[in-house]
Amino acid sequence: MHYSAAMHTQPPALLLAAGRGERMRPLTDHTPKPLLQVQGRPLLEWHLQALADAGVARVVVNTAWLGEQISSHFGPRPLLGGREQLSISYSHEGRDFGRALETAGGIARALPLLGGAVFWLAAGDVFAPDFRFDPEAARRFAAGGALAHLWLVENPPHHPRGDFGLSPQGLVLNLPEGDARERFTYSTIALLRVELFAAPWCDIPAGNPEGLAAPLAPLLRRAMDAGRVTGELYRGRWTDVGTPGRLAALNATAPSQG
Repeated sequence: MHYSAAMHTQPPALLLAAGRGERMRPLTDHTPKPLLQVQGRPLLEWHLQALADAGVARVVVNTAWLGEQISSHFGPRPLLGGREQLSISYSHEGRDFGRALETAGGIARALPLLGGAVFWLAAGDVFAPDFRFDPEAARRFAAGGALAHLWLVENPPHHPRGDFGLSPQGLVLNLPEGDARERFTYSTIALLRVELFAAPWCDIPAGNPEGLAAPLAPLLRRAMDAGRVTGELYRGRWTDVGTPGRLAALNATAPSQG
């Protein structure tokens, strides 16, 4: 199903595509992981198409390792479904700082390109062909007080302990070590509020001009402890394409619709 931007003004999206892909070597020695082919398309293109179908008009992609290949491949107006549907900007961490800035550092660096108060976030190395960037979910999030809304998945075999808990009321929980409650894995798909990247949650200066590297999880855990992170389970197909074996398994299955 295709969604017109006129139906709902979707927030912009940030796709994280700066990682080195060490576990995917030698495949990533000369090709950045987001450009590896999954069922006939570059991995990153699956997210781009889903965003365009949901009415998202603006996307920022952060890059580092072989980042010029990503921006050269997609350009500022990629052809998706035979037509130009998105405007893409690039936050070139490799060009500007010679390295990736980790998740929070990369997001803070890209925020000036995003604009607005909320945005979609997704990792460029995750395959989730059933996920829909629902405009109604974005509307509810923008109208609420949460700093983040996370989509969680059942724990995959390579991450059996999971990341976070989920309360019956839909709050994502930073469970202490030894807590017996069920944990789920963060899918790396979220809606985030720009406010999360300012004090007291984050101490990176606006725009990250010095290129500070920092992970996202500590910010999320602080916000969880304050009761300001919501979430839900995503039960569609989901793969963290982190190894050549997982990539080969995806390419051995029937092509997904999308």
